[in-house]
Amino acid sequence: MISIHNLSKTYKGVTVLQIDELNVPKGQAFGLVGNNGAGKTTLFSALLDLIQPTTGHIENNAVKVNESEAWKSHTASFIDETFLIGYLTPEEYFYFIGELRGQNKADVDRLLAGFADFFNDEILNKRKYLRDLSKGNQKKVGIVATLIGNPDVIVLDEPFANLDPTTQIRLKGIIKKLAADTGVTVLVSSHDLQHVTEVCQRIVVLEKGNVVKDIMTSQATLKELEGYFSGEDVLKSEISGDTVSNSDSIN
Repeated sequence: MISIHNLSKTYKGVTVLQIDELNVPKGQAFGLVGNNGAGKTTLFSALLDLIQPTTGHIENNAVKVNESEAWKSHTASFIDETFLIGYLTPEEYFYFIGELRGQNKADVDRLLAGFADFFNDEILNKRKYLRDLSKGNQKKVGIVATLIGNPDVIVLDEPFANLDPTTQIRLKGIIKKLAADTGVTVLVSSHDLQHVTEVCQRIVVLEKGNVVKDIMTSQATLKELEGYFSGEDVLKSEISGDTVSNSDSIN
């Protein structure tokens, strides 16, 4: 579904992203983790044609995202609150997105009815503009808006940030169901290793713009990721005389 080829992004002579090859198949819940500055948001921005790569390209369902807009009809995303329109109410925003995706008011209302628990009676019918909502409630609106129109690809950058524990649990259920039951390709970046391990079938670790781990999720994944970010991987390698490799990567 998503294919990355010889992709790089350089700012003022500094390469912040360098991925030779990476493929995300249809229906996979894909997690992207890394420290600040690892290149996660840069990668998602290139995927959504918000920035131009320095070299290479990304294909979304065989369409080069920087050469055609055909991918937009089946792709939805929420990166941050700048994706919202602050002077609209949540209802107005949902209906606006619905119009863009060929959904009428009744279609949108049917979708929203299924997210009453997720909204927790804090979003709809409150006569508030989006700009006046809390960061967490703005995020709820942005995430649910990505589901309008039945997209094939959904991109979420740090979806768990600013959400209370109950909403985080509900969001994990939503993401799992999307990939498992509807075949949607979901790409999630997060600093929360536990959350991303629980919802994603596969996790890629970025460091300084490079893929350093590419693993299918198992019961050992969280411990492996914690070991990597705590430096235990490096320590063990130094003790054994080995170098840290990526031999278990998924190509």
